[in-house]
Amino acid sequence: MLALLHTSAVHVPVFDALRDAAHPGLELRHHVDAGLLERARQDGPEAVAASVAAVLTRAVSEGARAVLCTCSTIGGVAEAAAAVAGVPVLRVDRPMAAAAVAVGPRVLVLAALESTLAPTAALIEEEAQRAGRPVEVRTRLVDGAWPRFEAGDVEDYLRRVVEAADSATGADVIVLAQASMAPARESTTARVPVLASPAPGLAAGAHAARRVRPGGLGHPDPGVPAGE
Repeated sequence: MLALLHTSAVHVPVFDALRDAAHPGLELRHHVDAGLLERARQDGPEAVAASVAAVLTRAVSEGARAVLCTCSTIGGVAEAAAAVAGVPVLRVDRPMAAAAVAVGPRVLVLAALESTLAPTAALIEEEAQRAGRPVEVRTRLVDGAWPRFEAGDVEDYLRRVVEAADSATGADVIVLAQASMAPARESTTARVPVLASPAPGLAAGAHAARRVRPGGLGHPDPGVPAGE
């Protein structure tokens, strides 16, 4: 079983649909805690480290073989808690970051939340170092997008993300930093690849849940397809 840690309930049907399409038979168990993101935005991601570890411990006690954190702001904190959880803990955006580095050195990160920009940029730089590739990461906050998301106006939220991607220049690849931005990828007319995290992140999580024995730590190579 793969447990998913979300900070918004909107992700639950998204990942269920991805599971049904690409990983049939994989059991998912969703843990939603919006308060984690609120606290991380106010006080920094490390402020929720103990709470994240508690969620992971509970997920493992309920049978999780691996945990996937779908929130980019607290993804690094979740990964760091793998030793406490005793199972692989993955951040949903790591496979996307590895893919971005492989495309080209000029990476533009788009995010609707300012708290997501620095963790995503740091992750891309980490993956570039791991791959031995040069990288130049730029970040851009999509103006006015997050208030629309919080208001439940997903259509306008995604429209703003699409406009930001379509107007981007000087990049080899565009990274949509938050899982909630993923649908914008289908509508953009950007001339460079636009990457989103849910599908490759779930594939990595599925691989970990199916392959790693209880008690194993770490995250799988993002280049390894799920189900092998």
